[in-house]
Amino acid sequence: MSGRKDFLSQQAPENYVAGLGRGATGFTTRSDLGPAREGPSEDQIKEALAKRAAQLGKFASQAPTPSAYGAVEKKEEENDDDERFQDPENEVGLFATGAYDRDDDEADRIYQDIDERMDRRRKARRLVPLYWLPHPLSRTPTCEAFGLSIPLLREQITDLNPFDHREAREKQEREEYEAKNPKIQQQFADLKRSLGSVTDEQWQNIPEVGDLTGKNRRAKQNLRQRFYAVPDSVIAGARNSTEFDTSVNDGAQTNGSGSDNVDGTMTNFADIGAARDKVLQVNLDKAAMGSADANSGSASTIDPKGYLTSLSKTELKSQDYDIGDIKRVESLLQSVIKTNSRHPPGYIALARLHELAGKPVKARDIMAQCCTLNPHSEDAWLENIRLNEGHNAKVIAAASVKENPQSTRLWTRATELETDPQSKKRVLRRALDLLPKSVVLWKQLVQLSQDEGEARLLLSKACSEIPASIELHLALARIVETVDEARKVLNTCRRANPKNAEVWIAASRLEEQVGSKNTTNIMKRAVQSLANENAMLKREEWIEQAEKCEEEGAIITGQNIIRETLSYGLDEDDDRRKLFMEDAQASITKGRYGIARAIYAYILRIWPTYKSAWEASANLEKAHGKKEDLWNILEKAVEAVPKADDLWIQYANEKYQSGDVDGARIVLGKAFNQFSSDKSSKTSSENIYLEAINLEARNGQIEEARELLSKAREDADTDRVWIKSVAFARTHPSPTARKDNHASDPTALDLVIQALNLFPQNWKLWAQKGQIYTSNHLIPQAREAYATGSRACPRAIPLWILLSQLEEFQAGSVVKARSVLDRARAANPKNDRLWLESVRLERRAKNLTAAKNLMARALQPQECHRSGPLWAERIWYLEPRTQRKPLSLEAVKVVESDPTLFVTVARVFWDERKLEKAASWFEKAVLVDSDWGDSWAWYWRFLCQHGTEEKKEDVLGKMRLAEPRHGEVWAP
Repeated sequence: MSGRKDFLSQQAPENYVAGLGRGATGFTTRSDLGPAREGPSEDQIKEALAKRAAQLGKFASQAPTPSAYGAVEKKEEENDDDERFQDPENEVGLFATGAYDRDDDEADRIYQDIDERMDRRRKARRLVPLYWLPHPLSRTPTCEAFGLSIPLLREQITDLNPFDHREAREKQEREEYEAKNPKIQQQFADLKRSLGSVTDEQWQNIPEVGDLTGKNRRAKQNLRQRFYAVPDSVIAGARNSTEFDTSVNDGAQTNGSGSDNVDGTMTNFADIGAARDKVLQVNLDKAAMGSADANSGSASTIDPKGYLTSLSKTELKSQDYDIGDIKRVESLLQSVIKTNSRHPPGYIALARLHELAGKPVKARDIMAQCCTLNPHSEDAWLENIRLNEGHNAKVIAAASVKENPQSTRLWTRATELETDPQSKKRVLRRALDLLPKSVVLWKQLVQLSQDEGEARLLLSKACSEIPASIELHLALARIVETVDEARKVLNTCRRANPKNAEVWIAASRLEEQVGSKNTTNIMKRAVQSLANENAMLKREEWIEQAEKCEEEGAIITGQNIIRETLSYGLDEDDDRRKLFMEDAQASITKGRYGIARAIYAYILRIWPTYKSAWEASANLEKAHGKKEDLWNILEKAVEAVPKADDLWIQYANEKYQSGDVDGARIVLGKAFNQFSSDKSSKTSSENIYLEAINLEARNGQIEEARELLSKAREDADTDRVWIKSVAFARTHPSPTARKDNHASDPTALDLVIQALNLFPQNWKLWAQKGQIYTSNHLIPQAREAYATGSRACPRAIPLWILLSQLEEFQAGSVVKARSVLDRARAANPKNDRLWLESVRLERRAKNLTAAKNLMARALQPQECHRSGPLWAERIWYLEPRTQRKPLSLEAVKVVESDPTLFVTVARVFWDERKLEKAASWFEKAVLVDSDWGDSWAWYWRFLCQHGTEEKKEDVLGKMRLAEPRHGEVWAP
């Protein structure tokens, strides 16, 4: 049997703590309800180690204190190293709380021996033996040098420079570092010593810095000191909660259970609904304006000039502010002016603060002190004058101009204090004696003059004193008696200011005013002179000057400016046509139509065949010009661009709309002559033919129109001509068909069959064929026509819709109609028109649940989430009235801009009798797409009920200019 003990019977290792390795430091029993005990602390560990060392007998009375395992602790040298010189890997800091065992003690002993040996070696290298000869009379070795006897040593220090060895060098580096980077307590050592001389009064005058910076502490103090008054409703509710009342109040509002709220509050659902509607209305307006984010925060703008940001612009009452806030700001401003007594803005801010606090006398005293310390500050004197009234203000103004005789602002303020015009003139004359070059003072003196002759003399004197003032010369030129004198004044000013373009413009306006034709030459000379002086303005600045001239009535001068300077600074390689067109459009937007005409004229003079410029010029004259000017522009346009059928058609339309039918026929006849010889331009001749047919049909010349159609089918054999022929044959049947009382001309069916043989891919012809059969009650033939057309043109959405409506209305089969629309959606995915027709089919069939399900599918993001017609259908037909406005807000945010949706939103407001909002949304609808006729129709219906005659005339004029041609129910 082995004598070795088992593991559990063996003695525990030194420093062993049970469970310490896995994190356990103790345990609890059933009777111990407190927390588990913690492990030994650092002091306990040291005490245990010291006791173990005492038991081993390792201590010596005078020897250094050993460790628990016998390692003598090295005596620490006096070292003032702080944390920045310590080794980051020093285990003294890292493992201070760790267990110290025998291996650690052995390692410390080894490192200690190595350090001591290195120190001995370093000292040995510094000491070497010195050989000397013995003196015959002395046993002590000496050396005579400079007449002195010096004993010689047997060894000598080799490093004579004590800073070469490591300890001294490290000490020197540490001292240098501490000198360059002193500690905070060293930096303020002298200030701390000087605090001993501070008196009690100085201690009391030190401002409380904590009151200015301790924001959190002040907030907590304010919360502790703030009191809130209990509302009367709470007190009344608490009083009535224990009472029994047998009376019945019919007018009392009750809660949902029929009893009053015990807390004294009453719920007003009408107010809640009104507030909700108001919020939705505001959100709708923001969404319509295109603002994606609603700025709920507030932005503060600070004037960089300093303290006078809002005090000079805002009138506030002292009771609107907390007295504590005023005192804190006052202490801050007091410290500002004490720090720098030569800082007038600080005094002004402090004075205005006292004025705000209702202390005007103290504010005047502060400004008086400021003026005394800063006698040359204009702002200080002006503020002092403002704070005083009557005679005191005049006295202060006199003192201010005495201290600052060259200040125009102070002389102007002194003039304003006078009430008599003669006194004002006297002050201004005194000011002009000191400031003869001040344009402001001369202008004020001239404005006070009641006589024109006196004003003329004053301006003459001012121009002689200030020859460089263009403003004074122009004012003198306006009031001189003759044109020649005005020309002399302007020539004098031009010679004094050769680099100023305003003088040349004034000269041109003068010639325009007297009716002279020399304005063009003046602007030419102006451009040459300014170019020679290198003083030419930018072309944008010239355009601004031209627009300013038109605004002030000098249209000819503005047009001459455009003619001479529009191309200045541009190369021929630049896209000048596009730039000029943008300039013209910008002028139209500003309402400067004369300048826009000049720009278009300039463009057409350089590029006479530019079709877009002719069209834009014609549209400008049509909207803002005369009828004769429009005809002249179109006449020149068709002569410059004879192959532009659009210009010919517009010319003929303008003639017809003005009542000149013969003139329209003449224009179209000229157009026929232009395109008859050119067989390649089939499309252009087609447009001319169709316009001529419309002209004759509108004037009741049916046979002439029919003959023109026959000729058009021969000359311009296009699908549009055939479509027009079929439509004309249906709406204007022949006399033989009328006698037989047929619903449609038999030739219309023949024409559409011939057309389909030529153009089988045109869906409109298939639609016309089906409509002809439907009008003759031939349902199977119509179904066949629509089905064949949908197979030939599967992307033609109207054909699918016509076939579905045929099955629904004519055949009476909703199931077949639904099947047709399903096949159409499969062939044309993500098409909002098909989804809309499917929803309407279910709604007409009284199946609202299916309609809502289809609408939910259609408005999925992967389908037609941004379709305005779908949202409009849902808002108006599929949701209750209470949900219309929230859905409108959501729809406007998603769709952004759609005329159908905007009309629906307008109808929602119209239904709620919010007429102004409804009118604004109708305006937005017609602005988004002026070609959509449904918007104009709904707007007109709204105005017929709630609009004025002027508004109806205005909208009708805009509709004529827009000429809408499309719409779901609109028929142009």
